[in-house]
Amino acid sequence: MKMPLNQIVDTGAYPLDDLAFRARCRDALNADGALVLPGFLRPDAVEAIRREGEAHRHSVYYCTKEHNVYVTPPDPAFAADHPRNRIVSSSLGCITDDIVPPDSCLRFVYDAPVFREFLCTVLGEAALYEYVDPLSSVNLNYTEPGQELGWHFDNSSFAITLMIQESESGGSFEYIEAMRNADRGEMNFPGVEQVLDGKIEAKRLTMNAGALALFRGRDAIHRVAPVEGERTRLLAVLAYNSQPGIALSEASRMTFYGRLS
Repeated sequence: MKMPLNQIVDTGAYPLDDLAFRARCRDALNADGALVLPGFLRPDAVEAIRREGEAHRHSVYYCTKEHNVYVTPPDPAFAADHPRNRIVSSSLGCITDDIVPPDSCLRFVYDAPVFREFLCTVLGEAALYEYVDPLSSVNLNYTEPGQELGWHFDNSSFAITLMIQESESGGSFEYIEAMRNADRGEMNFPGVEQVLDGKIEAKRLTMNAGALALFRGRDAIHRVAPVEGERTRLLAVLAYNSQPGIALSEASRMTFYGRLS
C-alpha cells in the first residue's frame, strides 16, 4: 500500500508544492552550493528506514577504492605526489536499488511527483529521471567505524541525500566550495594541494537523522571524515538524471556494487 507523502515528509515545515518555498530553497542552494532541510523525514519514517538497513545488512557490498581527488586515471605528465595524482582512500558499504523494499519510505519519496517537481525547481532542471539499470537509483550507504570518503570532486552536477543514522562521532561532511571550475578546465592544483595538506579549513554540513541535503559537488571539493565510535553512519542517496535512459557505467557498478545487475 502506498503511504501518503505527508506521513513520511514533514510537509507542514517543508511545503514542497509552494512556489515561494521552492524559490527560497533554490536561492539558498545557489548562494551556498548546499542546502540542508533538518527533520525533512518524520521520525517514524527515519526509524523504518533504519530498520530496513539493519534487516539487509547481510546484503551490503563493501568496497575500498584508492583514487585521486578528480576521480580519474593518473596523469603521467605529473609526478605521483602532485595534487593531480595524489592518492586518497574511500571505503563504504552499500545496498542497491533492487534490494530496497518496494514499500520503503525511500521509494515513496523518490517516486513522489511533487518531490521531483520540487527538486527540478531548486536544481534548475527541466525534468529528472531514474537510472535505467536496476541498481543505482536508490542506495543506502553504510560507513562503518574507521571508514571514510576521501577528498574528491563529483562528476555529476548535484547530489541528493537523506541522513538516516549519524555516527557517534566523526563522519562529518566537509567541503570547500568553488575549489575548481570544471567547465573551464581549471583544476586549481595549488588549492587542492593546500586541502590535501590540511592548510585550508573546510566548512561542515550539519545533518542530523531525517535531514535532506542537496549539494553541488562538481566544483566543491568534499569528503566524509573517518567515522568514529560504534555506530554505523547510514545515508540514503537518491540519484536522478536530467536525461532519460541513462545507466551508471559498468565500471562504476562493479566498483561500488560488485555486480552489474
